[in-house]
Amino acid sequence: MKRRKFINNLALGAVGTLGFPTIVPAHVLGGKDAPSNKINIGQIGCGRIARTHDLPGTWKFDKARIMSVCDLDRHRTEETKQLVEEYYTKKTGQSNYMDVKMYDDYREMLLNKDIDAVMISTPDFWHAQPAMEAALAGKDIYLQKPTSLTIHEGRQLAEVIKKTGRILQVGTQQRSTAQFRIAAELVRNGRIGKLHTVKVGLPGDPSGPAAPAMPIPKGFNYDMWLGSTPNMPYTEIAVHPQKGYDRPGWLRLEQFGAGMITGWGQHHYDSAAWGMDTEYTGPISVEAVAEFPKSGLWNVHGDFMAKAEYANGITMYTSGGYQNGIRYEGSEGWIFVSRGEYAATPSDPTAKVRSKALDASDPKILESVIGENELHLYHSDDQHGNWLDCIESRKEPISPIEIGHRACTVCLITHIAMKVPGKLQWDPSKEHFVNNSEANSWLRRSQRAPYGTDRVKA
Repeated sequence: MKRRKFINNLALGAVGTLGFPTIVPAHVLGGKDAPSNKINIGQIGCGRIARTHDLPGTWKFDKARIMSVCDLDRHRTEETKQLVEEYYTKKTGQSNYMDVKMYDDYREMLLNKDIDAVMISTPDFWHAQPAMEAALAGKDIYLQKPTSLTIHEGRQLAEVIKKTGRILQVGTQQRSTAQFRIAAELVRNGRIGKLHTVKVGLPGDPSGPAAPAMPIPKGFNYDMWLGSTPNMPYTEIAVHPQKGYDRPGWLRLEQFGAGMITGWGQHHYDSAAWGMDTEYTGPISVEAVAEFPKSGLWNVHGDFMAKAEYANGITMYTSGGYQNGIRYEGSEGWIFVSRGEYAATPSDPTAKVRSKALDASDPKILESVIGENELHLYHSDDQHGNWLDCIESRKEPISPIEIGHRACTVCLITHIAMKVPGKLQWDPSKEHFVNNSEANSWLRRSQRAPYGTDRVKA
């Protein structure tokens, strides 16, 4: 980025006594497609989310250039290198346009001074540490949710981003989807009266079979993949498929995450907080009941019901029994929002239409226009595009780390409430439970050496 600025300054003609030419030749600048004029990006983690979400979501922008890929499973690295190079070949018509560099260890990638930013699409338990190290290496970051495995490491990450001033965008892309912003704006501007209840629909996960230990596949650094979590014998359905990119088994193991409460939960809790005006705080109490598998390898929660109370008087319920999405209930009506198709009417682009993705107790609620003097929320049409724009402008992205950490915290304390009976009192300012040592013991985990955020020198 500094080199780009230097060259651009030369192009403006400030030379004089140094003897440089007044006009810098085009081949020196390299044109708009030169690496120096791109945001050079490294991809950390080459699984399902990287291939279907982060890479396609970023490479479509001309200002971005995917220049390197990294994964602990060598065949995934090789296949993703091929995927990226084929995309650029098709886009540019040049077969040798891009030679994507492969890394087996993301720490080596972070030493590459030509890389401006990284996308982290690793398993949940490998989010906070590489994000912290990337920030300390001077890279901007797109981080998949959930932001952390524990509340302790989430706070560590937030503090590192604050200290370094890097741009970190959390992958809670519902913020860049029109209906979620519109729903939150309508609620925040009183269109359903005083908000008192929010109902969040989240599924659980099924149990699975027992699985015997298997030989570790060639080219897979399984010890590093386990990271800071305890050592355990390798078996394929505990990790990811060796062929294809279907949903991986680690998502259903508590060693590596918390299940759907974080998988879908951070999306919906983040969006709910937008409408509840609680983005920078959290509940003051939480309680939950849940079913857990009694046999088999997979052990994350199944069906569950949770209740969280907030200091502003709002009560939030979460259950798989509700429709997947968020329902805001106020004194004068309700609004429901979820993923799916949503569009404005062709005759009036500003008008809202009823759909499965955005619905209300009265159609007039959705037809309401937010006035100039009312609250207008951060508007983004694309999560990855917003990240790239903010890398250039250095403005805060639509999903910054502090908001992401707070949404992830709601997921994690709900998961703790599934484990610890009774109503738990939570202090969102101090980020701990009040007078409950058992619940507080879940706020951090021991970290297997040599991995873990506690070993990152910030």
